[in-house]
Amino acid sequence: MTTIAPITERTGKGKQYTVFIGLMIGILLAMLDNMIVGTAMPTIVGDLGGLNHFAWVVTAYTLASAVSTPIWGKLSDLYGRKGMFMAAIVVFLIGSALAGTSHSMTELIAWRGVQGLGAGGLMVGAMAIMAEMVSPRERGKVQGLFAAVMPVAMVGGPLLGGFITDNLDWRWAFYVNLPLGVIALAVVGLTLKLPKRTNKAKIDYWGAGLLTLGIASLVLLATWGGTQYAWGSWQIIGLGVTTVAALAAFAWVEQRVAEPLLPLRLFKIRNFTLASVLAFMSGFAMFGAVGFLPQYQQIVQGASATNSGLLLLPMMLGMLVVSNVVGQITSRTGYYRTFPMMGMAAMGVGAVLLSTLAIDTSSFTSSVYILIIGAGLGFLMGTTNLIAQNSVDMRDLGVATSTATFARSIGGSLGVAVLGSIFTSRIQDSLTSALGPAGSQLTSTGGQLSPKMISSLPTTAHNAYLNGIVDGIQGVFLWGAIFIALGFVVSWFVKSEPLRDFTVASSSEAKPVPAMAMD
Repeated sequence: MTTIAPITERTGKGKQYTVFIGLMIGILLAMLDNMIVGTAMPTIVGDLGGLNHFAWVVTAYTLASAVSTPIWGKLSDLYGRKGMFMAAIVVFLIGSALAGTSHSMTELIAWRGVQGLGAGGLMVGAMAIMAEMVSPRERGKVQGLFAAVMPVAMVGGPLLGGFITDNLDWRWAFYVNLPLGVIALAVVGLTLKLPKRTNKAKIDYWGAGLLTLGIASLVLLATWGGTQYAWGSWQIIGLGVTTVAALAAFAWVEQRVAEPLLPLRLFKIRNFTLASVLAFMSGFAMFGAVGFLPQYQQIVQGASATNSGLLLLPMMLGMLVVSNVVGQITSRTGYYRTFPMMGMAAMGVGAVLLSTLAIDTSSFTSSVYILIIGAGLGFLMGTTNLIAQNSVDMRDLGVATSTATFARSIGGSLGVAVLGSIFTSRIQDSLTSALGPAGSQLTSTGGQLSPKMISSLPTTAHNAYLNGIVDGIQGVFLWGAIFIALGFVVSWFVKSEPLRDFTVASSSEAKPVPAMAMD
């Protein structure tokens, strides 16, 4: 029996970084699209209608991404990371092409779900491949590079989305993914060499189905509860019962199958569990809150779609600088324990400040608040993945990576659903309070109001709409701050553990494979 040589020896440093570029493009695809679409949403809603379904354009994507993430992670453990990563790119591109052809909000939501299925494999695939190539001790430096993709997507996405909205058709918000995806396929296909896996284990279909049912029911409950249906209605009670039953059945199945989708034994590991909880909480705050800023910037502050992207530049700066500094410190010292605390603290301060946004808040002031949020995310994003990966055996690397990503995605899905309900509800209440029945009609007859349409409303209705948006955004960040405070408490329980100095190729835990067996 022979083991493979370290990946850096097989590929060389130059080719290794070429692989990283391909992986980073994959992550960029998954994250950029949500940011582009977020900026374009006011125009999309104005064209297709359906303000009541506004949150579902994002929720369908994040939900599909979340429920498919552990499936992609397990498949990559069983059948090879390269093939699964490339398959995820193809699925994502198919969804992008179809989303661009949508003629109704229902069609768009469906194709966004297909996009999300592919996106679920992009993030986990890229991070698992990188983790297989680089030891935990050195991973901090590389994760700093990978973490930089997020602020680039968060700011580059709105900028690109704004440019497309202002100068092209909103459908190009989806078509723009196609050339990037082809480049990622080519780079990864030609340069990445990993050991093949010939595992014949059966896929945990029951676990996958039950997890999908449970999470989908939970997100629907959070989305519809108190808005579309009363909390005591049979629909909401039924969703609650379905959620509990499906997740309980999932836990029962996972303890009895040979290759569980999500091995529950991992949750006995303290740092793994805490990293997953922190990932969930950061996802809730990040995707749930930041997704609503373009509405405030375009409608209240009067920014164009392009300029609303520019107003998020401070977030990119905060994340980029902090994530790279944290990565360098972690690689040089092996220290990481207080970074989650610092991240949650900074995000909490930023969220509280953003909950004070008003009609007359200047763009400079809101940008400073956004910078603080970005710095907090910079402390958290790479660190939670690193903690989860370092706490498990190498054979569980894919599952550990997918679990942290899954938790962040689920947090994002619930964040968008819960905070989206708060946002919409507060707007409706504010308009009804200010305008009476006419206010209710503004949001109940399709909601086909783009920023341009809102600006052309009569003065009384226009001012009422601005106050409604402000009331909605304040509620979003206030509830986000409360949730982040819980994350700050959780972060204190993370235990400092030494970072490993070996990769999967040199680990005694890795299963030996023939030296020439490569993807």
